[in-house]
Amino acid sequence: MPPSFVPPRQVKIGDAAAFAGTTPRAIRHYHEIGLLPEPERGGDDRRRYGYEDMIRLLWIRKMADAGIALDDIRHALTTGTASTGADTDSGDGIAGILERLEETLAEQEAELRRQRTAVQRMRTEGSRTGLLSDFVTDRLKNLPEGSLRQADLDSLLVTERIFGPLGAALQASRFVVLATHPALREDSDRIDDAEEALDDSVPVDDPRVAQVAVERHAFENALQAVIEESGLGKDDDALFDAWDTSHPATADDGEDEADLSPGRQEAESMSAFEAIGKMPYDFSPARLRCMELAEELSAQESPPT
Repeated sequence: MPPSFVPPRQVKIGDAAAFAGTTPRAIRHYHEIGLLPEPERGGDDRRRYGYEDMIRLLWIRKMADAGIALDDIRHALTTGTASTGADTDSGDGIAGILERLEETLAEQEAELRRQRTAVQRMRTEGSRTGLLSDFVTDRLKNLPEGSLRQADLDSLLVTERIFGPLGAALQASRFVVLATHPALREDSDRIDDAEEALDDSVPVDDPRVAQVAVERHAFENALQAVIEESGLGKDDDALFDAWDTSHPATADDGEDEADLSPGRQEAESMSAFEAIGKMPYDFSPARLRCMELAEELSAQESPPT
């Protein structure tokens, strides 16, 4: 530098931004989120930035240019200072921050890889089938293309959310039979239509309510008989063994939840009863009564325990 040149002791925000290759607006944002301490203002009420401010601004910019999110940088700064008492502007402090940021990026990379794998699987299986877990879709792989309806897949999706992949895999037997037995599918459609016709205009004591309940009960018995005859019932028994093998019990049931975010922990910990109560179905009183009667008929046939 020329001998006669006297460097400024402090610079205004515009000069600081120009030197660091950023903008005054970005620097103000750094102040707002606690990434860069806000310096004292001068007599003209403008911020003045000194040497240490510029050094911190430069390496913040370097990390931001490397693709590191500002929130991650701020978290690393806050965590490093609070937990270790280290000077984050020192070489050791920066090394510690970069180490933690690298760990964060590795976690994000693993999450992105998981998301990409899920998207690739959805494209391979089909958008709706791919929403189901492998444990469920494995039971559907040998079905003719197009034999499953959207409503079937939607029902499996709901069941998996409430009862988990094992519950949905067990329910899949129902849709496998319907997809491969046209006569049963026709009967199922007819009874579904009859149940939908029990709308709010139908009184609960209307004779049609009991009649449809009898038809539903008879159909479910016929469907279950086909499931047993086809060998799917034995497959269902094998599912429990396969599930136990692939999901061995841990000493601490909460062990897996430690790796989930708080929001996901809350969602995954919801009981089946709670989940059922949160899933809306627009059923009329007559239709609900029909379902109750069908369940009562099944209970009457069940052997005493």
